[in-house]
Parts: sequence; structure tokens; C-alpha cells
Amino acid sequence: MLKNTVRSSSSFSSSTDEMNVIGAGTDSASFLDTPTAHDLSEEFKNIQDSQEKKVAMIGSRDLSMSQIKIIEMIGFGLTVAGNTVITSGGYCGTNYATIKGALRGNSDKLKVILPQTLQQQIKEVQDQLIGVKNIVEHPEWAHMLLADASRLCNQEIIYECQQLICFLYRDSNTLKESLKYAHSLNKVVTTFYLD
Repeated sequence: MLKNTVRSSSSFSSSTDEMNVIGAGTDSASFLDTPTAHDLSEEFKNIQDSQEKKVAMIGSRDLSMSQIKIIEMIGFGLTVAGNTVITSGGYCGTNYATIKGALRGNSDKLKVILPQTLQQQIKEVQDQLIGVKNIVEHPEWAHMLLADASRLCNQEIIYECQQLICFLYRDSNTLKESLKYAHSLNKVVTTFYLD
């Protein structure tokens, strides 16, 4: 388990298709300097260094097309570099983009953990998961509300990873809970705010 926690914040600007780093370092609240290209470059180096690792990617379902493309590229790049990418199923948003990019990169390096069973997923998710070799199902959570099962699923995804990349809005309480859980486990956390 990694001992150093990196807390960083970035912001997607959906209107200009730019990504602006708001903060980086051990305390994002105290980092208020103007973001630079160097800050962004360092953040991506942290995401994709030369050491193979398990990287979890979770986040919002409500994304613009440019945000989806960026997440796809990150998933693609991570798997091509030999990292294992862990996410959950989803017919839109972060999980969808992550799966799409990772499948294009190296499908052997993609792990999808579902909150319930494959049969409980909608047809679009089942279709997307064709070709994914490493799918974990949870029939023991089948009786739960999907929101509750998804919380447990996110915890499992975070527990298994060395680094978490999260794409969220500032009012995404469920994802903020996941971030707190990741920090409690001393995971390396990279946060991209979408607003």
C-alpha cells in the first residue's frame, strides 16, 4: 500500500474544452496559485509513470463529449503503458469512457467490477462488456438498491487499486464519500472537477 497521498484537483471546462489545474500537492485547499501547463504535465506524469500499477477510474455519468474523449484517452494510455485499469459498468459517463478507451488500448489490462450481476445491467452495458475478459459480479448484492450496491462497488474498486482517478462535480456527495474512503486507505488520488 502506498504511504503518500497525493491530493490534487483539476477542473474540466466544458465550454472551452480545456482542463485547468486548480490545485496540486498534499493540500489542495492551500494551493491557490494560477495553474500552469507544467502543473498539468506533472499531474499526467503522476497518473502515468513508468511503473505498472492498478489504477481505478470512477466518476460522474453526466459528461460532455469532450470530457468523454479525454477520459477515453486516459484509459487508453494507461492500459497501453501496461497499467491495469479498474472501473465499473455504465452505459454513459466515466465508466463507459474508461471501458471504451481501455478496450482500445489493451483489453487484458481492464477489470470491470459490477455492483450486482451482469444480467441486472441494462442491455447497453451488457453489449459494451462483450470482449471484457475480467468482470467481477456481485450476486450477493442483487437484492440491494443500485445506489447502495454502487457504494460498495466503489469501495471494492478503490480497495483494489493503488491510485484513484475521479471525475466529479463539486456537489457529487457519493463520489466525495469515495474520495474520503480512498484517502483513509492512503491511496494516491487524482481528482478532476467537471464544474
